[in-house]
Amino acid sequence: MLEVSVIIPNYNGAAYLKGVLASLEKQTFRNFEIIVVDNGSSDESCAFAEARCPRVRLVRLPENLGFARAVNEGVRLSRAPFVLLLNNDTEADPDFVKEMVLAVRRHKKAFSCSARMVQFYDRNRLDGAGDGYCALGWAYARGKGKSIRAYEKEERIFSSCAGAAIYRRKLLVRLGGFDEEHFAYLEDLDVGYRARICGYENWYAPAAVVYHVGSGTTGSRYNHFKTRYSSRNSVYLIYKNMPLPQILLNLPLLAAGFAVKFLFFAWKGMGKEYAAGIKNGFQISRKEKKVPFSFAHLPQYGRIQWELWVNIFRRS
Repeated sequence: MLEVSVIIPNYNGAAYLKGVLASLEKQTFRNFEIIVVDNGSSDESCAFAEARCPRVRLVRLPENLGFARAVNEGVRLSRAPFVLLLNNDTEADPDFVKEMVLAVRRHKKAFSCSARMVQFYDRNRLDGAGDGYCALGWAYARGKGKSIRAYEKEERIFSSCAGAAIYRRKLLVRLGGFDEEHFAYLEDLDVGYRARICGYENWYAPAAVVYHVGSGTTGSRYNHFKTRYSSRNSVYLIYKNMPLPQILLNLPLLAAGFAVKFLFFAWKGMGKEYAAGIKNGFQISRKEKKVPFSFAHLPQYGRIQWELWVNIFRRS
């Protein structure tokens, strides 16, 4: 039986696919399949994937339906108990898949495990050590820009970064998969948050290493598309996962957090996009996808809330 399904969402990533597929061919662990889900690319992505690697199962979507939809299509076609998501602009260390499998098996309550992501062009610096989230409504990549020697301990994290993360397929399906309303950005934080509410854990696996170019699809760290969707999804994430009393408890901090972000993006010349995203976030929050509240989940809500407060002071 296959043990892992590696899913690579792709949109116009022909320039990067060569690297990620070549790195998967060199894995010391071999019991996995590769599924490339193409989001209606207009470049040579599909032709390259088919010609370059015979192990690839290629799924062609008619248009760009978003990262979350691409992941869900890959999960639907996957045949293994674990699904491993990998960005198209990454290259994996030879032991990457093996270490991801070992990590998720070590932690019986783990919903997901996040890899150690290293900057592709500066391999002395981290790109991320899993995702954090705080009561200001800010999501962040732990350790981004720090020395490669930081974050060497395997530990629980708020959520896994879907750029390089492994999930228990059965739990992912039970939780409803990735929420396609996000389209792109924070969909991984959302599904990790939902898992936390249900009592599961997310872990950081530092022995599993990938090298990440970053913004391979959108082209830059700060751009109009990313700014609008990030602010939109930040609002939606809060509405969806926090019960009303928790929203009211955090409201002063959330208001301050969004105000600071608006000023930052206004300084970057993208204040209008940030504000439009917030407005759109309130609009999509009317679609009644809120996680149902259960008193059985009160201990989890308490632990999450404490972490939201603590993470204000350790946002790195």
